[in-house]
Amino acid sequence: MSWISENSLSHIQKFCINVLKCGSIPNHVAFIMDGNRRYAKKQHVAKAEGHSKGFDKLSDCLNWCLELGIKEVTVYAFSIENFKRTKDEVDQLMDLAREKFSRLFEEKDKLMENGICIRVIGNLTLLPDDLKKLIARAMIMTKDNKNAILNVAFSYTSRDEIANSMMTIVEGAKQGKIEVDDINESLISHCLYTNLSPNPDLLIRTSGEVRLSDFLLWQCANSQIFFAEVLWPEFNIWHLLQGVFYYQRGLRSMQMKEDPNVQEENFRIRKFVSDLNERRWRQLEIYAS
Repeated sequence: MSWISENSLSHIQKFCINVLKCGSIPNHVAFIMDGNRRYAKKQHVAKAEGHSKGFDKLSDCLNWCLELGIKEVTVYAFSIENFKRTKDEVDQLMDLAREKFSRLFEEKDKLMENGICIRVIGNLTLLPDDLKKLIARAMIMTKDNKNAILNVAFSYTSRDEIANSMMTIVEGAKQGKIEVDDINESLISHCLYTNLSPNPDLLIRTSGEVRLSDFLLWQCANSQIFFAEVLWPEFNIWHLLQGVFYYQRGLRSMQMKEDPNVQEENFRIRKFVSDLNERRWRQLEIYAS
């Protein structure tokens, strides 16, 4: 199935979308797409079929988000913890990722026409070389698109991300690129895999589980969190609209206060962060070659 499905919304669904758009729409929504394996068990099909249905649902969901005017979406596609599953299931997931990232290039015209930027966040060093190449090529191909952004958290956990950010800062301090007094929450955020994105306004988790599963722990400190009592392949537009309505209802009670201890970024910090982003892009170019 395509990364971006065709619009098949009913008149009543379009009407409800327009009603919600009279209020505040979250700029960035994150999804924990949980329940693929339970769906497969429920339907008496192989786990691989459940994961495939989960990708099809992602395609639909991205279309709904575009209709709502949500500019950025982040999805939890594959946790580092998932490597602990059976070899057969991990291999199937890697093969599914190969298939779907390969399809991106077949749909290049559609992605470029819609101005969709694909970013993959996570520890790519843990992935097979051929999959790293596909991911890097997809990111490079769409990097200048500005209309909408899809972040795919693949080979990701938040603890790994935060540890990586701290190691980056420690190495910068050892090399004299930054000073100890430069280290604060803002610098840590700039060194995360998600440093090019604003924090999510809304996090939606499916399957009825009420936990974050090591996903965007740093970034979701002030996010609205909506738990949907449905398996991810069964997620539909009404669940998404319910989540957005939940976000709108909670806006009045949210008090987004800036941290008074965050210092103004100096030239040294700006150069350190700029150099870090350049190194990351150079690494992607190596993977893509």
